[in-house]
Amino acid sequence: MFSLIRCKVFAALGIALLSIAGVQTLAGKAAASGGDVLLTVSGQINPANGADVATFDISQLRQLDPVTFTTTTIWTEGAQTFTGVPLKTLLESLGVKSGTLRALAANDYSVDIPVADALKDGPIVAYERNGKAMPLRDKGPLWIVYPFDESAGFRTEVVYSRSIWQLDRFEVVD
Repeated sequence: MFSLIRCKVFAALGIALLSIAGVQTLAGKAAASGGDVLLTVSGQINPANGADVATFDISQLRQLDPVTFTTTTIWTEGAQTFTGVPLKTLLESLGVKSGTLRALAANDYSVDIPVADALKDGPIVAYERNGKAMPLRDKGPLWIVYPFDESAGFRTEVVYSRSIWQLDRFEVVD
């Protein structure tokens, strides 16, 4: 009985230590400008601001001509106002013109998004909702948001599946 309890305690302690180590590793990464990395892009990109990757902190994302729009979503109540960098602008800054983006979330959920989705007046990589940064527990810090109310073409199951939240990295493939 005692050894079973001791095993459970050690298992819980091990999980807690691994969780803390993972959080410290993420928090310790720095973007080229010195802030905490919010987004890492790897794969077929040019130019990269790191070793085979481009990293972005909030100040770098804010420098990429952010836009703001208001739309409803199937995950929130009422109209929401989102601010972020247009996906098109982000990809242009990295020299990406074609292919597929594998978007990955902090919990390792992933979805493939064709680069062709990066249209003018299309999706943004949102970093604010209703004027506030989005915490990890509330779909942040980054969320790919389409202007759903602008076109019925944005209100499909396929597009909804591409609206990944807790986004922290892209891999450019194809």
